Amino acid sequence: MSAKLSIIVPAYNEENTIQNILNRIRSVKLINDIQKEIIVVNDCSKDNTEQRVIDFQQQNPDTIIVYKRHEINRGKGAALRTGFQSATGDFVIVQDADLEYDPDEFNILLKPILDGFADVVYGTRFMGGNPHRILFFWHTIGNKMLTFISNLFTNLNLTDMETCYKMFRREIIQGIDLKENRFGFEPEVTAKMSKIPKIRVYEVGISYYGRTYEEGKKIGMKDAFRALYCIIKYNLFD
Repeated sequence: MSAKLSIIVPAYNEENTIQNILNRIRSVKLINDIQKEIIVVNDCSKDNTEQRVIDFQQQNPDTIIVYKRHEINRGKGAALRTGFQSATGDFVIVQDADLEYDPDEFNILLKPILDGFADVVYGTRFMGGNPHRILFFWHTIGNKMLTFISNLFTNLNLTDMETCYKMFRREIIQGIDLKENRFGFEPEVTAKMSKIPKIRVYEVGISYYGRTYEEGKKIGMKDAFRALYCIIKYNLFD
């Protein structure tokens, strides 16, 4: 029986991009004939995200799509927890509902795991020869500073702790007790994952097609302060 990749898609007010990203995930051919399970978690969107997902399901009955909906808006971290709990694949990856990350690169992250080297693979936006949209200087500095501080505590040498693309063996991510409801998920999962004995973590270079705030980017300065708080909390006190 072929292995399976569970793709968790948290969505909040993504009516303009959700069908596009689902089409792109659907069209990806995974190596080793790995099958796909798409889990969309609608975090109580106020737009037509839900109808777009339902329409896509009806138009693509051959595609495995699990649809979950929060009755109140709980945040990206909460949406990811819902997705992780529902995953049945051998491997799990996060795919934002926007178009900043390219699903064609799932295979880049899969390879170190399938080759028997990795248990967790991070896709870094700060290394490799793939395209990267040039956007916010201070946003990039903030990301690198948070990664640096996280590394001080975890003793990992990651270059992009805040990346969306994190791939896990399913038993690993389902075995981590996650609590953060918003963007604190990234430092929390990194801190807790790093404490697993003999965990094997790899990084691979990926593309990044970043959005501006006018185009729908949601993370802001308060999330950066929350991330710093989470680095300290989950490394020292959890």
